Amino acid sequence: MMLSDGSRPGRGVVAADHVSLRRNNLSVVLRHVREMGSRSRARIAADTGLNKATVSSLVAELVERGLLRDGRAESERGALGRPGQLVELDGSAVCGVGAEINVDYLAVTALDLSGVTVIERRVPLDVAHLDPGTTLDQLAELIREAVTAVHTRGGQTAGVTLAVPGLVQSATGLLKLAPNLGWTEVPVVGEMRARLGDPSYPVRVDNEANLAALAAYSELKGGAEGKAEDIVLLTGAVGVGGGMVTGGHLLRGGHGFSGEVGHMPVAPAGGICGCGRTGCWETVVGLTALLNKATDPDDPVRDPSLDVEQRLAEITRRADAGGARTLRALADVGTWLGIGGAILVNILNPDVLVLGGYFAVLGPWLKEPLESAIRDRVIAPDGGGCRVVQSELGFTAAVRGGAQISLDQVFLDPTLVGRDAAGVAQ
Repeated sequence: MMLSDGSRPGRGVVAADHVSLRRNNLSVVLRHVREMGSRSRARIAADTGLNKATVSSLVAELVERGLLRDGRAESERGALGRPGQLVELDGSAVCGVGAEINVDYLAVTALDLSGVTVIERRVPLDVAHLDPGTTLDQLAELIREAVTAVHTRGGQTAGVTLAVPGLVQSATGLLKLAPNLGWTEVPVVGEMRARLGDPSYPVRVDNEANLAALAAYSELKGGAEGKAEDIVLLTGAVGVGGGMVTGGHLLRGGHGFSGEVGHMPVAPAGGICGCGRTGCWETVVGLTALLNKATDPDDPVRDPSLDVEQRLAEITRRADAGGARTLRALADVGTWLGIGGAILVNILNPDVLVLGGYFAVLGPWLKEPLESAIRDRVIAPDGGGCRVVQSELGFTAAVRGGAQISLDQVFLDPTLVGRDAAGVAQ
């Protein structure tokens, strides 16, 4: 091999190239099994174009690292007249942790490599009335609990991703602004790493709607309902966020601040938003807006110390019982949801508009007025071909997306997971 200047590479360069090539091939095999399911070594070689001996060596290393395991024998006979041994993902060796800060709760979840939930917790908390330090202290406790659960089962933590409702600089770990929390310029990654004792695993931060959109995309990708390569997720709580995924990639914008759809000015005569402006979309479709329309000030469902799902269960009960005030409020929110949704569909023309957060929980009442408003306001025929679906992830979407971000790094570089003679992750 010759370098561009005509010289021959040193032995160190060749070794580095070999290490890089093997790392890439380990990733190819691991991602192929994730996408295609259980495969024999011969089938992996045929599908990926790698030779059989290389695949056997790569699979052996991935098994040793605890990322793959031998499964059942193939039902069909191979070229030598005997069934091959299938290999499949081994989820137990490594887990990703997602943690979320929202206006009225904290949450954490840990997923293993095959997507199995190891631990899941959500704690009601009036974050909007707490200082950042107190909130991060409590979230650190939840993260430590999740990491302990991972290690108790003999697994390795691949990373922790924090989901926050605001403008985030993921590369620097800085939360620039979270209007509904009242936080500005908070170095959340640095603060959390200090609370966790500067752990060996990476800690990241991202916008909660972005992470929820990634989880929703994964949820839809395996479905049989039709094309879902381009999606927009709307996640609703007190605030409203949007995440956009196209071809598996988040649309972050030039500076990473895209998705703040809750602050589109759609109701000029509306109320004051948490950002200080008037008439933002979330002032007419956020959970606070719904509760203001559907309940009196002293109604228990307005109590932020109650878990959000308990509060929504009561709204659901009232709607099921035909409560006129509740139904009027839901119809109004659904219409406003469609007005803003139509703007997004006209601009982005997604395959799917996904309802997440509280929108998904109350979807049976919100969906019809939403779809009607979209049909009336989207200029392309049939709403531009966009269909509206309710996510089944509920309030777990952002933390699941955060856990997936950490696990994706392992699929890109399987050597991040250690090994010992027994094949136990280190």
